[in-house]
Amino acid sequence: MSPQTVLVKGARVLGGEPADLLLRDGVIAELGQSIDAGDARVVQADGLVALPGLVDLHTHLREPGREDAETVDTGTRAAALGGFTAVHAMANTDPVADTAGVVEQVWRLGREAGHADVRPVGAVTVGLAGERLAELGAMADSAANVRVFSDDGRCVDDAILMRRALEYVKAFDGVVAQHAQEPRLTEGAQMNEGELSGRLGLRGWPSVAEEAIIARDVLLAAHVGSRLHICHLSTRGSAEIVRLAKARGLPVTAEVTPHHLLLTEELVATYDARYKVNPPLRTADDVAAVREGLADGTIDIVATDHAPHPVEDKECEWDAAAFGMLGLETALSVVQHTMVDTGLLSWSDVADRMSFAPARIGRCDAGTAAQGRPLAVGEPANITLVDPSVSRTVDPWQSASLSRNSPYEGMKLPGQVVATFLRGRPTVEDGALT
Repeated sequence: MSPQTVLVKGARVLGGEPADLLLRDGVIAELGQSIDAGDARVVQADGLVALPGLVDLHTHLREPGREDAETVDTGTRAAALGGFTAVHAMANTDPVADTAGVVEQVWRLGREAGHADVRPVGAVTVGLAGERLAELGAMADSAANVRVFSDDGRCVDDAILMRRALEYVKAFDGVVAQHAQEPRLTEGAQMNEGELSGRLGLRGWPSVAEEAIIARDVLLAAHVGSRLHICHLSTRGSAEIVRLAKARGLPVTAEVTPHHLLLTEELVATYDARYKVNPPLRTADDVAAVREGLADGTIDIVATDHAPHPVEDKECEWDAAAFGMLGLETALSVVQHTMVDTGLLSWSDVADRMSFAPARIGRCDAGTAAQGRPLAVGEPANITLVDPSVSRTVDPWQSASLSRNSPYEGMKLPGQVVATFLRGRPTVEDGALT
């Protein structure tokens, strides 16, 4: 028996009719009914949904510099358990991923770990300081082949620098992924601005701080003719701006996180720092708006913004706590709960929002290590098998991540990733890492 030959039997491809998939030498060799593959190892997938391997455009792996919170190895283990076969690692490491040397280091760490492809995101500005452009061209030309650039965690608030970045990346079909946060409007902000922030005595974070940057950058992208991506969109107004931009045919894409699809600002009333995140949890109306935007295609993708932190950075008073939540291992369950089980998305739509579109935006959908490709003969065997009929209670202490700051602890969520294949090789089987 060849260890590279696997027969997946009876999986519902994109939620459709059951079919068999024969995985051989890293690709899908056959797709159909009642395939006889001789001595291939058989994976019984009756009742399971087969999706293309998930691609996350927004992951914080923390290495180098904060290996107490996460490493490339542990973060990609969590990714595989969540059904991801590729993640884009954000640049806010220490040192910052603002040179070819650092992005190549992260890329090589991903190859050595082998749990999921790691595509480094390059910083837009040196040291994320917002003062001068980083080595965008050198990172693009490096072995890491960087195509996404972001100062995520900080906004590129200088309009001239943002324009120059958009102009620069246009030469090699890159994209600038903006963390939309007007710093003067959010100085010292702790949660969504509104009646609740006033009642809790926490400085408010107004929606307009996000929307103003998005509106400005949409206009800059239109002026330059370059690709703009909006990170973690969280408000109704932001969705409306992106909807208008797309109606004009502008090259603007946007993401929403699982937590902004499910959680609302009311959770902040507990003062539990697990719910402290940037951008903040918003209102129920905002949640409804971003769900609608994801359903109608205004918002292109779901991205986790997986942000691990050591326990001491979260188990402290609210003001001192770090912003951020875990997301890789629970993302697909949250999307099933909020979008599939509510009838807003089909499993085919999930494949688009969590695999095809993020790979296309990140320009990792071509070449020998292509991600986000259809489940078809000759395509890379990057496959996620999920059981939508089961549910589980989230226990972050069982996570593969080094961190435990999950906002879903104790929640019962539907769906379970049963197996993940990276170019035909199982990284997860029977819900456990291989």
